[in-house]
Amino acid sequence: MVDIKNDERLSVLNHSCAHLLAQAVKHLYPNAKFWVGPVISEGFYYDIDLGNYTLTDEDLEKISKEMKKLAKDGKRIYREEISREEALEKFKDDPYKIDIINELPEDEVISCYTQGDFTDLCRGPHVASVKECKNFKLLKVAGAYYKGNSKNKMLQRIYGICFDNKEDLEKHLALLEEAKERDHRKIGKDLEVFMTSDLVGKGLPMYLPNGYIIWEELENYIKNKEKKLGYHHVLTPPLGSVELYKTSGHWDHYKDDMFPAMKIDDEEFVLRPMNCPHHMMIYSNKLHSYRDLPIRIGEIARDCRYEASGALKGIERARSFCQNDAHLFVTPEQIKDEFGLVVNLILEVYRELNITDYRFELSLRDPNDKVKYFQDDEMWEHAENTLRKVLTDLGIDYVEKIGEAAFYGPKLDVQVKPAVGNEYTLSTCQLDFCLPMKFNLTYVDRDGKKKTPVVLHRAVFGSLDRFIAYYLEETKGVLPLWLAPTQVNIIPVNNEYHLKYAEKVMKKLASKNIRVNLDDRDEKLSYKMRESLSHKIPYTVIIGEKEMEDKTISYRLMGHKETETLSLKEFEKKLLKQIEERR
Repeated sequence: MVDIKNDERLSVLNHSCAHLLAQAVKHLYPNAKFWVGPVISEGFYYDIDLGNYTLTDEDLEKISKEMKKLAKDGKRIYREEISREEALEKFKDDPYKIDIINELPEDEVISCYTQGDFTDLCRGPHVASVKECKNFKLLKVAGAYYKGNSKNKMLQRIYGICFDNKEDLEKHLALLEEAKERDHRKIGKDLEVFMTSDLVGKGLPMYLPNGYIIWEELENYIKNKEKKLGYHHVLTPPLGSVELYKTSGHWDHYKDDMFPAMKIDDEEFVLRPMNCPHHMMIYSNKLHSYRDLPIRIGEIARDCRYEASGALKGIERARSFCQNDAHLFVTPEQIKDEFGLVVNLILEVYRELNITDYRFELSLRDPNDKVKYFQDDEMWEHAENTLRKVLTDLGIDYVEKIGEAAFYGPKLDVQVKPAVGNEYTLSTCQLDFCLPMKFNLTYVDRDGKKKTPVVLHRAVFGSLDRFIAYYLEETKGVLPLWLAPTQVNIIPVNNEYHLKYAEKVMKKLASKNIRVNLDDRDEKLSYKMRESLSHKIPYTVIIGEKEMEDKTISYRLMGHKETETLSLKEFEKKLLKQIEERR
């Protein structure tokens, strides 16, 4: 979708349309007061105070109709620069505009824009005429606190979008509908994957049985791969002492993103926002020789971060989540090989899960920044050159991001482009020279001297929660057989005659650990078929007279109209092969 804010023409057009919206609202609700109406990536909005009146969808239709009338009238838009005193006088009846004026720097030029009978305070620029704003759509109305502060009054925020022509608008609206259909929150509800409850707490999703099956399959999938690579899995508590995070340095740099400390007896604890300090302590539990390294510690670990309520989004962005985390303790000479193994693991997982739209970003330090980054030029040059070489040797295209490294070392991020929305980081691997020093971690080298190991932080799935959200949206909930909560749905044509054979088929498949459901409800076959389709079950098996006589099954694959008939043994073999190959 188009990023309106970063398109110069569309940005001006949408800001002008926000003024057209305000003018229409003023016509219909003369007592309305206005705060701000900025352009955003998705279009524009305006925050409005309508007293005790709450807008409805019907009101949006009325406002839209008035906007179209004004656009057709085609009044020109004029800019005027005025003094602070003139501005205060002009907007004296609108306390929100007065507040904006009073907060402007003394030397700032104050300007306003007029179209017909409506004048609004604004820096601009605007289009020449309201006629240019005719291809718009009001999308929704929501609540928004004045200045974003929950202690202030709740205003009403009307969202909209505007394009130069009807074709672009309709194309964008179609993409918005596609986005709604792909939204993991909708899919998660429809397929009973997860739920939220304000009584439990905002940003604290709970996985339902279907969701936990997906979770468990992904957990087993990645842990099995890690075990083959020599990872050792651990289990650590989801909280730690404040002293732990003071030692790691997170308390000073990350405290605002943590939940508040809890005092118990003489100690203070916090819910952990990351797992590295715990894993550092596991490494320090005993002495290590260079022969022990690399040591690979993995964990599917529960973490908690204090995300702002406005940033929460289902399981994609929550206050409680599980990271597919691992920390690799290596010697400097092992960085190249271990980093290469991590990159190959990421590529293997993406290939098997059919993730194709992604790119690599190598985040490096800014050598001129002497404050942000750990000061060791030789270390940085060795690390960055090593990572470059691995990526080059593997034939991987990547973009270098100067100044984007973590303070403790360079990192590799894999940016995925989801089916809807903006790209984000899914997988990451970071080099860390600082944390091992903070925890005084050592190993005895060949020369008998104690050395400090290097740590690679890596997460292939990122968090399981975000990955599930991403995968639901990519597949529209049509999951591959091995991940589907229900893999086979059996529907007897007539319970009185065909149920017994259907039960036999169900038991046979279940004995092979195939997740199977028998729909023996007293409903019409067509209804049960539609339900099986809406639940996105990969295989729907129909058992009728012919199947019962021939000891076969007939199945319909999700998304296909054709019905295939196989012996039960052939069907079982087909399923097991597909599950094993994760197709």
